[in-house]
Amino acid sequence: QVQLVESGGGLVQAGGSLRLSCAASGLTFSSAAMAWFRQAPGKEREFVASISARGGLTFYGDFVKGRFTISRDNARNTVSLQMNSLKPEDTAAYYCAARRNSIPATNVISYTDWGQGTQVTVSS
Repeated sequence: QVQLVESGGGLVQAGGSLRLSCAASGLTFSSAAMAWFRQAPGKEREFVASISARGGLTFYGDFVKGRFTISRDNARNTVSLQMNSLKPEDTAAYYCAARRNSIPATNVISYTDWGQGTQVTVSS
């Protein structure tokens, strides 16, 4: 049974930083592409960032514009999202997702396993 557990969310002022982490179990982590998505109330789930199984290939949503960095530690089965220069419009629940494929994707349907999410709130 795959489990993805996010942590690191919270309340931060605009311009601040947060680091999200996702601990994975129940899958061959080193063979799985991983991603972060987010969802604000009343909006569709939105692609944030993804990373290939070995970490050499990453993709980011257009809105990121160099502010976020996705990384992974295959020895610890974790994937992280460093978020800098946060804006109020970044407020959302952030979800970790795993794909049974080493190549990262940018759409929701490509990911088979999801965490419960961690809330990020950015105040102005």
